[in-house]
Amino acid sequence: MSENLTHYDNLTDNMLEITIPEPDSFLKIKETLSRIGIASKKDAILYQSCHILHKQGRYYLVHFKELFALDGKESNISQDDIERRNAIAVLLQDWNLLKVIDVNKVDRRASLSSIKILTYQEKSNWTLMPKYNIGVRKNSK
Repeated sequence: MSENLTHYDNLTDNMLEITIPEPDSFLKIKETLSRIGIASKKDAILYQSCHILHKQGRYYLVHFKELFALDGKESNISQDDIERRNAIAVLLQDWNLLKVIDVNKVDRRASLSSIKILTYQEKSNWTLMPKYNIGVRKNSK
């Protein structure tokens, strides 16, 4: 068991730890993240880039490819993916939804022009497509 915990600790070292101002902020952040990602404009599909993760009393803003790695699956996370995650984190911090604990981790970030942000009103005109579903297991052992 300690081997898995060590593996978990190593993975979380690279993830972006955050704090949230109040308990109901979790759901606000979760909903907001469902409207931020990479768009396929011709099909009106938005692929969600990041998720909020609550593990062992701590909160993280993570790219979906970080979640694949956390599950022990192959993950080809790139510097561009991390920089997009960082841009989204700073955006949510600017909106007072969260606070990044180690601001040095978000120094390098993508331009917001590389990310599609849907307003709540636009949401019904798009198909929101997460690439990862937290808490959903396809096969159990």
